[in-house]
Amino acid sequence: MIEIIFQSSADARNFHEQLHGRLLPSSQTDKKTLQFEGQHIVKIFIDHHIKDLECVKEVFCQFIVNRKQDDWFRKILMENYYYEDEGEQQQILEIIHSILEGNREDLAAFVSDLDVNGSLKCAIDQLFQENISFSFDSFVKFRMRPLMDQMAKYVEVSIDEYKMEQEYQMFIQTLRDFLSGRKAKLDKIHILMDEGITFFDDQFYEMKRGELLRMIDRKLISNHPVYVDSGTIAPLLSIAPSCIYLYSDDYEQPLVRTIRNIFEERLVLDSISAFYENKRFYPYAADEKM
Repeated sequence: MIEIIFQSSADARNFHEQLHGRLLPSSQTDKKTLQFEGQHIVKIFIDHHIKDLECVKEVFCQFIVNRKQDDWFRKILMENYYYEDEGEQQQILEIIHSILEGNREDLAAFVSDLDVNGSLKCAIDQLFQENISFSFDSFVKFRMRPLMDQMAKYVEVSIDEYKMEQEYQMFIQTLRDFLSGRKAKLDKIHILMDEGITFFDDQFYEMKRGELLRMIDRKLISNHPVYVDSGTIAPLLSIAPSCIYLYSDDYEQPLVRTIRNIFEERLVLDSISAFYENKRFYPYAADEKM
């Protein structure tokens, strides 16, 4: 028999419901949630089948991951970092999950020595035996302390990323405000992002570096000396073209993302091959380059 004692009736009921449909039909099980002295107990009767025991362990693991893990992350956010706002908590949780799910390799490097899922499964394997009785809350408090330390590290990394994203959004909004109402110096610009970044006017004549520097609004650089790229962003904001044709084979690179966020409806994305295809209709520009 396996007996798990929960302090929360909701936890007991949820775990019981998840387990109910998962145990093998061949096992002789009597599964029920009981209330005893203010506690809530899930008793699982199995005939010591290895598959049944592994099933219980799997459901227990999924119960923790699906029902408890986010609560613990939120607790760390509130108690360690004083994030009380649910909206902020949710945004940070989304970053945490993106790391756990392997979607943020840039952030995963900061927790590469940690294995939350592996540590959880190891703790569960050590706990479960053929006939056991334990308190879920005691298990969390004592057996999962190393796991909680790992979770705290994920929270720390995700908070740093959240703050950077907030600063980035404020930066983007500031530049959009600068752009708003600004008169366009040129109606159309083509930008080729290949081995480097090259500007072209509406006739596909290359715009030299000196020409671009002369067009930069000096107030923009003085007000945002750290954040504004003088080679690309500053000329674009200063020229404020009505339409920007940007040619690249990697739309996800940071600079493309920033240009897209600032200029939005003014931006047209296309491939590098499309640039050369379009340019061939302007033979004088091609001759000039030669």
